[in-house]
Amino acid sequence: MSDQQTSYYEFWLETAKRIQETLPPQEFSTWFSRISYLSSKKGEVTLAGPSQFVLDTVTTRYRSIIANTLSELTGEEIAVEFVVSDKGKKAVRPTDGDETAEEDRKEKKADDLAKKISKRKSEANLNPSYEFESFVLGDNSAFAYNASLAIAKNPGSSYNPCLIYGDVGLGKTHLLSSIGNYILDHTPECKVMYVTAETFTNEFIESIGSQKTQQFKNKFRNVDVLLIDDIHFLQGKDSTQEELFHTFNNLYEAKKQMVFTCDRPISELKNITDRLSSRFERGLNVDLQPPNYETRVAILKKKLQEHGSSLSEDIINYIAFNVVTNVRDLESSLTKLVAYMDLIGEELTFEKAKQLLGILPAMANIARDTLSIGEIIKTVGDYFNVSTFEMKGKKKNKSLVQPRQIAMYLARQITDFSTTEIGMEFGGRDHTTVMYANNRVESLMKGDEAYAATVNKLRRQLTSS
Repeated sequence: MSDQQTSYYEFWLETAKRIQETLPPQEFSTWFSRISYLSSKKGEVTLAGPSQFVLDTVTTRYRSIIANTLSELTGEEIAVEFVVSDKGKKAVRPTDGDETAEEDRKEKKADDLAKKISKRKSEANLNPSYEFESFVLGDNSAFAYNASLAIAKNPGSSYNPCLIYGDVGLGKTHLLSSIGNYILDHTPECKVMYVTAETFTNEFIESIGSQKTQQFKNKFRNVDVLLIDDIHFLQGKDSTQEELFHTFNNLYEAKKQMVFTCDRPISELKNITDRLSSRFERGLNVDLQPPNYETRVAILKKKLQEHGSSLSEDIINYIAFNVVTNVRDLESSLTKLVAYMDLIGEELTFEKAKQLLGILPAMANIARDTLSIGEIIKTVGDYFNVSTFEMKGKKKNKSLVQPRQIAMYLARQITDFSTTEIGMEFGGRDHTTVMYANNRVESLMKGDEAYAATVNKLRRQLTSS
């Protein structure tokens, strides 16, 4: 082994030690006792595991923290690769004789537990890659994230039921699956069930046709945690709503945890029975907002790290500035660029990235090509019963300032117009006025739920029309 390899091995030992301090003992023992230092070369460390199952799990959960810690300790950028092998030096070294046998027994027990948990997750329909550790936290998602984590740590004891709502691609399904994965990781004996509202509906219809309604009831009423995605699908489906109502009551009375997601607040759903609607609103309702610029940059960097790829800051900033809708669209843009580099085999320049993603400004928000500032002013004005003339005027009484600032904020968020262009549409105001309005509305939304609900309702009205 070369001097470079020897030094990297010592760094690996220190990396494992630091990670051990941040993880629950059982979790660290389960995974880090099964991966080992195999080899290294300049800027790269290769770790080994006994099976692809172990490597897939370790790569998904810990690759980033391992690489970051190694890079921090060495002072250089370290890439981490994984291979299936029984060779290598473990961070926690086994001893001879009986202690070695005991370690082997512990390893087998941990392996059996990991396989059991993996099987339970599969039976629960959970996506194992959706975990709290891989969710990029920002101001837009802090409330929903912390509520979800609190539920995962104490299911059934608080925030029951919980409803997470927001537009598509903002992370609702990620948080929902994270709850289920966390619970099974820490309490594998729990019975968790994740299902979309569409699947719930289809299985209910099938149970009626096959005369197996009792089997259907048992499936969903004998769980400890029920996670239902996209309940807006239930609109107008009276019989399914009736069945979910009784399932809800059964689980609620048994103090079993329920978490739902929806693309909008319950109050904005149509053709949902009042009694079911009241059940959804009984517990905690939290929303997910589109990520701000800083969070979008963090998401892109996180995804690049997971891909094992890199892009220049200019390209990352270009994507983050133009794709403002949701995480899904960010990932789509990133995938296109990464695929180009992989397939063509050359570095990506800023100009080439702009060329490849030339439609970005159009896809940044579906409303941008057709929505004018005038339409925004009129929509907001109509909501507050204020005329377009007054919105553009110079008067500064409170009844005018609030809708004017909200309209400026929405114009900034859902169009490509600059602050200068927006200011001109509002009676020739300076761009700094628009910037102040944007910051003011963002600040008020964080501290006033009713105010935030009003702004989000107007945003949905403008972007869905």
